[in-house]
Amino acid sequence: MEHFIGTQTRAETQAMVERFEDDFVRLGYGAWAVELAGRELIGFIGFVPARPPLPFAPAVEVGWRLAAEHWGQGLASEGATLALRFAFGELGLDEVVATTAAVNTRSWRLMERLGMRRDLGGDFMHPLVPAGHELAPHVLYRLGAREFAAERASRS
Repeated sequence: MEHFIGTQTRAETQAMVERFEDDFVRLGYGAWAVELAGRELIGFIGFVPARPPLPFAPAVEVGWRLAAEHWGQGLASEGATLALRFAFGELGLDEVVATTAAVNTRSWRLMERLGMRRDLGGDFMHPLVPAGHELAPHVLYRLGAREFAAERASRS
């Protein structure tokens, strides 16, 4: 939660999990729990529907949130890659987006490793973050199905 305004309460976390579960039922996608060897919950990776008031909505956003002690191990990269395969394969999506606070350069680098490209014209002030807060400026990254397929083919 380093790049969030605050940590979530147990009730807020439970509500988020319920939204994720509802997304799977309604939309066929959502955020998956990430566990180590089936025993330790360390976060989530997957998709959330981006809705207004976000300026790029409607869209499907890929995201990840892992416990800090699991950063830098390639887990978010591996999970997000699998999620994107699902998005462009089984779901047949044309595009997936990702956003983060402008100060979160670690997430920028991961988005770029995933083949995503920054949409400079899409950067925005997050409407749910107080104006003037250091976390208000956000960057927008995009990845289309064709670009994802071309990136995977070039790595083969």
